Amino acid sequence: MARQRSDSLNLRNCFELSLNSILHRKLRSWLTLLGIVIGVAAVVSIISIGEGAQASVTEQLSSLGADMITVSPGYSRAGSFGGAFRGGGPGGGFFVEESSSEETPTLTKRDAIVIASNPSVKYVTEYVSGRADMVFQAEESSVTVSGVNTVTWKETANLDLASGRFLSASDSSSIVIGNRVANGIFKQDLTIGRRVVIGDKPFTVVGILAATGSGGFGGGNSDSAVYMSYESAWDVTAVESGTFSSIQAKVSNSELVDQVTEELTASLLLSRKVAEKNQDFSVTSAQAMQEQISSATETLTLFLGAIAAVSLLVGAVGVANSMFTSVLEKTKLIGILKALGATNGEIQRVFIIESGLFGLFGGVIGAIIGTLGSYAIGAVGIVSMPMMSGSSTLVTPQLVIVAIVLSTVVGIVSGLLPARAASKLRPVEALRYE
Repeated sequence: MARQRSDSLNLRNCFELSLNSILHRKLRSWLTLLGIVIGVAAVVSIISIGEGAQASVTEQLSSLGADMITVSPGYSRAGSFGGAFRGGGPGGGFFVEESSSEETPTLTKRDAIVIASNPSVKYVTEYVSGRADMVFQAEESSVTVSGVNTVTWKETANLDLASGRFLSASDSSSIVIGNRVANGIFKQDLTIGRRVVIGDKPFTVVGILAATGSGGFGGGNSDSAVYMSYESAWDVTAVESGTFSSIQAKVSNSELVDQVTEELTASLLLSRKVAEKNQDFSVTSAQAMQEQISSATETLTLFLGAIAAVSLLVGAVGVANSMFTSVLEKTKLIGILKALGATNGEIQRVFIIESGLFGLFGGVIGAIIGTLGSYAIGAVGIVSMPMMSGSSTLVTPQLVIVAIVLSTVVGIVSGLLPARAASKLRPVEALRYE
């Protein structure tokens, strides 16, 4: 007979009892949920910022090509990134270099020849990067100038044209301009065939690049750049004639990037007659940079996520406290259920389901708030990094699901001790409790 009574307290009955308990003490339930909601919202928001940063970096570096290697003057011991993209390629650069040489290191045509001599290198493009004043119809604006090897630039740039053509070997007075330069810096848009003056030298626009919409590295992205031959760039910028800001090499097979990076480093050390400890140049691939930046971003995200998780633990303490109070309030009910044949396991189940519902509801609400907050951060641009563009946050379905599952588990774990305490009550003592 007792067994039949016990069976009446099935999973559905336990769920109904738990839900009824939550709904009948609304104020305390909301206060209990608040800790979980804040914790989950904080975790979702912070991790989404880290995910967004990593995705943005990956997109930026992927646009440079997995088969590209950049050689830059200067070497950073802490460097990891060494100065790659320092004003050289399509993205410009923002990394600070610490040269091991007393004099400012430079790259020359000899370095380009050494790089091109590697059998795995398919194309080599020299870059001269600086700033100059552009004049168009009596208007003047400062622009980023990228001087390039007009023969190989098209093969290594990974850029698309909106109109016109790329530079050719004979284009000493021609330029290709970024989309923002064409449509944003002067009152009248620049079109194919327009003539401008850069550094007191006349140029004709022969090509306009398609908009990339990327923030680029250090703001020197292709949308805001003016491309010309590197000989012309020497005339209009402060870069010393015969030197380059960087040299890019396109490898025949992206799987050989790491090997070629090592080979080029050894060759340049030999040709420049410097020892490894006095290295005055950096050889970096977009692939290596992506791995290093992603690793740093993951570590930062994990650290910030751990800090945000503290608030989730505070919420767990709140759930546990609320559940102990619930046990005291239901002491007499527990006595009645046990007198009717309910087992210790069934009593535990009621309170564990109740605490799990706190975790589930708090997780869902927190995930919604965290997602909305993340999109707001991305839209307003509260959080930004030099290498990031567009939205600075990224909320994935996996992140939301993991956050909800985590909060549910936290809720269940928080209710274990109160549930155990409830199941240990003796029916006679529980019935006498007032």
